[in-house]
Amino acid sequence: LTRFFSLHFLLPFVIAGQVGVHLLFLHETGSNNPLGLRSDLDKLPFHPYFSVKDLFGVFVMMSILIWICLIAPWALGDP
Repeated sequence: LTRFFSLHFLLPFVIAGQVGVHLLFLHETGSNNPLGLRSDLDKLPFHPYFSVKDLFGVFVMMSILIWICLIAPWALGDP
């Protein structure tokens, strides 16, 4: 494989790894507290906000991918 195809093959695995790290470290305790406030008061609960935000991002990106593949499959090809 050429360099482009090998990078193209590895890119989904890199993205999947970044998603895993994102979910692992998203809501870590012991965050920076420059104002001296109690850390429990200014934190958002994990599931209602971050899970919906991540699902919305997945929905938007999948919608764009489906649109490109089904409506305009030539959009990412050679001119």
